[in-house]
Amino acid sequence: MRMVSLAFGLLAAVAATGASAQSINLTGTYKCVQMCRQGLVGYQAFITQNGPQLNLLNEAGEPSRAWPDWFAPATRIWVENQNQGAVYSPDGMLIQFDNGTIWQRDLGLPPPPPARRRR
Repeated sequence: MRMVSLAFGLLAAVAATGASAQSINLTGTYKCVQMCRQGLVGYQAFITQNGPQLNLLNEAGEPSRAWPDWFAPATRIWVENQNQGAVYSPDGMLIQFDNGTIWQRDLGLPPPPPARRRR
């Protein structure tokens, strides 16, 4: 019985560290910049992240769920509906899917300069 408890505890610890290895938050708006579905280059895609779970909405408006890849959770995700993986940059600014599609984080326009005061 002690051996079973020890094995279960060890397995739980290994599983927890693998899932928590993804330390970057990928939540945000992205633009498809290469190999986009239906030729929708420049269209927005969205990711929301809750812990290790990700919800994706691609440039064609197709939703999918994703999670850290089992073999490389710190650098890759697995996208369920597209049945493919993707690698993301360490800063989360770029995501490249296995089929060649590339998403680049869309930070939007820079804020306008402050208004000058007239005297």
